[in-house]
Amino acid sequence: MADMEGGLLPHLRELRRRLMIAGGVYILGVAILMNWSAPVFNFMAAPLLAALPAGTPMIFLGAPDVFFTYLKIALLGSLFLTSPITFYQVWAFVAPGLYRHERKLFSFSVAGSVVLFLIGGAFAYYIVFPLIFQFFLGFATDQIHAMPAVREYLSLFMKLLFAFGLSFEIPIILVLATRLGLTTPDRLAGQRRYVIVWAFIAAAILTPPDVISQVLLALPILILFEIGLLLARAGQKPDAAAVVEPAGESEAKGEG
Repeated sequence: MADMEGGLLPHLRELRRRLMIAGGVYILGVAILMNWSAPVFNFMAAPLLAALPAGTPMIFLGAPDVFFTYLKIALLGSLFLTSPITFYQVWAFVAPGLYRHERKLFSFSVAGSVVLFLIGGAFAYYIVFPLIFQFFLGFATDQIHAMPAVREYLSLFMKLLFAFGLSFEIPIILVLATRLGLTTPDRLAGQRRYVIVWAFIAAAILTPPDVISQVLLALPILILFEIGLLLARAGQKPDAAAVVEPAGESEAKGEG
């Protein structure tokens, strides 16, 4: 019991303290961002409004729709804006127990994940959204007018944003998998034909049922897979790259 109080309990107290700091900053961020949700939503809706006829408004069908839309924006926005503080608290807690190479790997994975997620989100916002909205709204006629609802648009926006943001994490995942010894670049390269199939399946599930958004998600997945392979090979340790000969061949050489 004394050993537990001297070893485990201080770590639990430290973990609780850091979680309280991260949670408090997050809640404060939500409270602040509630005052900025309207301009943030205007920025999010810009690709859709640009594809609509000039002066077309967005509507809400239920009385609380706008409030809950702004609340969701504040909740998600605070999650991203306070993430550096959250990551620092996690880092400060786990770093003392890591070796030097593990610290470098942890820092690389966190920083790389944030950067790639932002790149994926920017790709979706500036390239994918204008194309798919022009495609969808192209079916409007003089008798059928588009009047998009606020809640439905936020749902579509966040779904696509996370789909592209998470798909851009593929290089980090491949590098970590090889550095941790879970697989090898050669083994991953051998699964390329399956990756192609699953890339289009994932794109069909994560995006709306249109060819444009599916192709615009599947192609980056395949490109990022190849980039991840190159980075995994570049960072591969010499001993991990060695090819292990089958036991039968080794014995045959020994007998010879």
